[in-house]
Amino acid sequence: MKIRKVEYAIIGSGTAGLGAYSRIRRKTDNFVIIQHGPYGTTCARVGCMPSKMLIAAADHAHEMQQAAPFGVHGKPIINGTQVFNRIRQDRADKFVGNVLKQIDKIPTEFKLQGCAKFISNNQLQVSDDLIIEADKIIIACGTRPYIPKQLTSVENKILTSDTIFEIDNLPDSIAVIGLGVIALELGQSLHRLGVKTSLYGRTGKIGDLSHPDLQAETLECLSDELDIYPQGRIVEAWEENDAVVIAYEQHNGSVITKTFDVILVAAGRVSNADRMNIHNTDIQLDKAGTPHFDPQTMQCGNLPIYIAGDATNDLPLWHEAYDEGRIAGNSALSYPNAEKAQRKTPLGIYFTDPQMAIVGKSFQQLRNTEIVIGDVPFNSPRHEVWKKTQGRIQVYLDAYSGEILGAELLGYQAEHLAHLLALAITHRMTADQFLEMPIYHPSAEEVLKKALNNARFQLK
Repeated sequence: MKIRKVEYAIIGSGTAGLGAYSRIRRKTDNFVIIQHGPYGTTCARVGCMPSKMLIAAADHAHEMQQAAPFGVHGKPIINGTQVFNRIRQDRADKFVGNVLKQIDKIPTEFKLQGCAKFISNNQLQVSDDLIIEADKIIIACGTRPYIPKQLTSVENKILTSDTIFEIDNLPDSIAVIGLGVIALELGQSLHRLGVKTSLYGRTGKIGDLSHPDLQAETLECLSDELDIYPQGRIVEAWEENDAVVIAYEQHNGSVITKTFDVILVAAGRVSNADRMNIHNTDIQLDKAGTPHFDPQTMQCGNLPIYIAGDATNDLPLWHEAYDEGRIAGNSALSYPNAEKAQRKTPLGIYFTDPQMAIVGKSFQQLRNTEIVIGDVPFNSPRHEVWKKTQGRIQVYLDAYSGEILGAELLGYQAEHLAHLLALAITHRMTADQFLEMPIYHPSAEEVLKKALNNARFQLK
C-alpha cells in the first residue's frame, strides 16, 4: 500500500474545489486534488449553462407563437436534434471547454483520479493501493440526482438533469417529477419545444417563493401554460409497450394514470458526501446525513476538515459554491485560527417565464419581525408594452428605519430587479435612498419604484 503525505487534500475539482485550489495554490504546492468522474463542474456540464441554452431555444419558439398580437405572424419549426446538438457543441466549446483549460493548467502531480473515502480524520483511501494522509481536508464532492424509490422499477425510462442533455431528439411526451427550479425550468422549456409535458409535485409547494400569496400566484401563472399536479404521490410506475405509465394519487385521493415516453426526475439532488465513509471521522452529521459546518468558515466542528459547494446541501448556486470554496481554502490555510468570512447577500433566481427571484431575506425568514411589505403587480408601462404582466413583487422593509431587508419577485425580467435589490441590501440602503436613483420611463425598474413607494408609506 502506497501512502502519500500532503498538507492539504481537496476532494473534488468542481466550482467549489477550484475555489479552494485558487487560495491554497497561492501559498503552497503541498496539496493534491482528488477527482471522481469527469472534469468540468456541474454548472458547465449539466447545470446552469446547458439548461439556459435549452431555455433560450424554448423562448425563441414561444415568442414566435405569441407574436400575433404584435402583428407578427409565423409558426416555428422545431428540430429537436439541432436543439441538442447546439447545446452539446456550445457546452463543449465554450463552457466545459473553459473549465478544462483551467484544469489543464494545474500540474499533473497535483491531480489524482479516484473515489476518496475517509479512513480517519486525516486519511483518505483513494484506490486499492493508495492512501492520502492530509493535515487538512476540503470536501467539495458535489451532488447527484435523487431518484424516488417508486421509480426504481422503470429506471430505463428515467432521465435526470445529468442525462437529459445527452438525448438525440425531443421525446413526444415527458413526465417531470418535482416542482423546484430544475423541474420548472426544464419542464417549461420542453413544453415550449412541443413536448407534451406534465409536472408532478409532492407537497403542493411550487418554487421557493415563501409568501402564501406569491405561492398561489406562481401556481396560477404556471398552470395557465403547464399541466401541473402540485400535491400528491406516485403510487406506482411501470413500463408498457415501450412507454412508461405513472399512477399518481392526488391529495384528494383521486388517482390519475398517464402514459409517457420518458420521465425526467428533478426532485432534488443528494450530497455525494454520503458515499465517503464519513462515519470513520469525528464529523457530526445532521438528520439528513450532511456534515454540520460553520457557513462563515466552512469548518466541520473544530476539525481540520471543511466542506464547500453543493455538497453542503445548503446553497446550490454557482457563485455561492465558488465563494464557499475560497472560504474553505482560506480557513484551512489559517487553521486553527480561521477568520469568519462575510457572506454575500443571498440571491436566487428561477429562469422560468415569469421569472422568480428571492433576494436578501425571504418572507418566511422575516415573518415574525416588524416589517412593512411593498406589494404590487408586475404591470409597469414597459411590461404592458411587452404584454408580460403576470406576477407581482413584494419588497420587505424594516418597519421603522425603512431599510430594505429582502424581496420576493415573480415577473418578467425579475432577474435584473433582483440584482438591483441585492446591491441595495448589500449597502444597507433604505427605500428613500434607493429612490434617489433615477429610474427611466418606460422601464421594468418602474415596478420596483412602485413597490418601494408602496412600502415606505406604511413605515411607522
